[in-house]
This record gives sequence, C-alpha cells and structure tokens, in this order.
Amino acid sequence: MDTSELIYFDYNATTPIDERVLESMMPFFKGYFGNSSSNHHFGKNINKAVQKAREQVSDLINAEPKEIIFTSGATEAINLAIKGAVIANQAKGRHIITCKTEHKAVLDTCKYLEEIGFEVSYISVKNDGIIDIDEFKKELRPDTVLVSIMWVNNETGVLQPIEELIEITHQNNSIFFTDATQAVGKIPIDVYDLDIDLLCFSAHKFYGPKGIGGLFVKKGIKVETQTHGGGHEIGLRSGTSNVTAIIGMGKACEIALEEMDKNAIKILNLRNELETHLLKIEDSFINGNKNQRLYNTLNICFPDFDANIFIDKYKNIAVSNGSACTSALVQPSHVLLAMGLNEEEALGSLRISIGKENTYNEIKAISKLLIKLLQYA
Repeated sequence: MDTSELIYFDYNATTPIDERVLESMMPFFKGYFGNSSSNHHFGKNINKAVQKAREQVSDLINAEPKEIIFTSGATEAINLAIKGAVIANQAKGRHIITCKTEHKAVLDTCKYLEEIGFEVSYISVKNDGIIDIDEFKKELRPDTVLVSIMWVNNETGVLQPIEELIEITHQNNSIFFTDATQAVGKIPIDVYDLDIDLLCFSAHKFYGPKGIGGLFVKKGIKVETQTHGGGHEIGLRSGTSNVTAIIGMGKACEIALEEMDKNAIKILNLRNELETHLLKIEDSFINGNKNQRLYNTLNICFPDFDANIFIDKYKNIAVSNGSACTSALVQPSHVLLAMGLNEEEALGSLRISIGKENTYNEIKAISKLLIKLLQYA
C-alpha cells in the first residue's frame, strides 16, 4: 500500500508508533528474547526491563508500579475491571451504573453481566454529551457496587466531570472505574489526587504499539481474576508477558509525559484552524460541548450529507464516522443518537481526530475538499 499521499486524521482510532518507541523495542525482538518469568539470568534481566516499563507507565498517571496490570489492550482491561470488580465485591450488591455513550467494550460487558443476573442502569447525557448528574444521583443505590464512566468520549472528545462523579460515587461507598483510553498520554492524570479506583488505557492511542495496554488497580480494591494459569500480574492476568510491547508502552509513556504540553498546544491550534474553516459551511455544527472537549477531536455535523460519501470518495484521507470498533457498519453512531441527533444528522457527522504529526497544509487540504464536496465557496 502506498501511503505517501495519505492524510491521516483518525488518531482516536490509532496512532502511528513513535520512532523512538520502535527503537526501544527492537533489541527485545531477538537479542533479549528471554521469558520475563524465568528464574535464570536471562529471564531476570528481561524482568528488570519489564519492571522499568511498569515504572514508566505508573509515572504517567502518578500510580505505584505494583498497581499497574499489563493487558492486551483497553478492551481486556475493561473486562477485567468491570467483571472482576463486581464479582469480587458483590456482597455489597449487584447493581452497576454506566452511561449510554460509553464505548462498546463497556456496554457489551455490561450487557453480559445483565444476562448473568446483575442489574445495570444506563445514564443519559445532555445534548452536549455531558452526563446528567441529577439522573446519576437518582440511580445510585445502596447496592450499587460499581460506577463505570468514560473520561473522554472517543467519538466527540467530550470530557466528563470525573472529579465530581468520583466524589458522589465514593459517598455511596461504590467503586469508580473510568475508561481513560482517550485520556492517558494526552492530558495530565493523577489517580491519587482524583482518588480513582480503576482506570484503563491502551498504548496505541499515544504512539505506542498495538496489542498492549493496562489497568490501574488502586491498592485495596478487590478484583476477581478473569484469566487463570500461572499467577502473572499479581495473579490478576495470567499469561507470558508481551515483553517487546511492554517495553514500547513504557517508552511511549515516558515520551508522552515529557512532550504532552508541547503536543497539546500544537494540536489545539490545528483543530481550531480546521474548525474555523468547516463552520463556515452552511448549517454545520459541532457535536458535543465546545469547552469540555479534548483538544484533538472535532466531531462536526453537515446536515443532509452522508459522511460515508466523503470517506469513500477520498480514499487517501483517513477520517471516521464513529468508533473504530463499529465504523465498518453503516449505521448511525449510538453516541450521537444518545445526544439527541436524529439518524440523518448522525450519519452526516464526521469525527476528525488530530495528532502530533499533522500539519497546517493537511488542515487546508481537508477543508478545501469538504467545502468543494458540499458545494460551498
């Protein structure tokens, strides 16, 4: 595939691996190939590298290294967090609260738990994508064992009021889990300052390798093992460690911590430039709260327009009309429908997510093409 002409605006789906991350991984493909669980000298040396990566990950979110559980990605971490927490703590109750605009990994996990006897409340959001706090408070019950609310929405970039939600949850003595897949590596996170119980992330969202992610489990939070067989990751996730990917994720976390502010300024300026151009198109509007929004994400609606026409017509430009996990299906986004858009408006919306490698020339190019396609001067 020739990618020389590719203009990539789908960074919320995945990011290209940083060259420095790739460089850090290369020795572990062949030269340092030992199993990190082995007791011999080779294994012990590899284990030291894995523990260094665990420290790099924990530094990014201000956690303790022993509170980081390596997984294959955010989806596995979500399953471990939600299933593991509610099963381990069901003496308190069997009621779960989540939100209608969560990622399918959360929603499908909750549907499974409903099938085996748990009760789930799906909280609404307002038209700007922010959770309805009053409804949330009403749904909290003495038997609410877990609250699962996404920090940053992957389609709109909307930021939920995590601090307030955690405070309300803990007043009810319930556990708070947040899917922070779109937040980690992009915004400052301090799990102890916010008093987060469980938090998941995935390396490929911040220029690390695919197939590796993790779960933060605060000390004292009980989680039932979901993968048995060897007792790896303090007994919570058995399986031979994906050493090469772990090393890469550690390096990606180190880079993200060092360069976060610089990247945020550049990307925000690019998004604002793009937004200014596209809002000149008649009847266009932003989906989601304009102020409580991740700096890299623009979800914009063009009424009476089929977003798939643009996606199909310009195959060298990567944008999205929804989550990467469901965008292959030609159906309206469940997130946008939950925010009050009708089906036509949802299908006429584009998610443009910007990364550190994008340029002003690319912003101009996509603006020009969209304006031309929609036949506006």
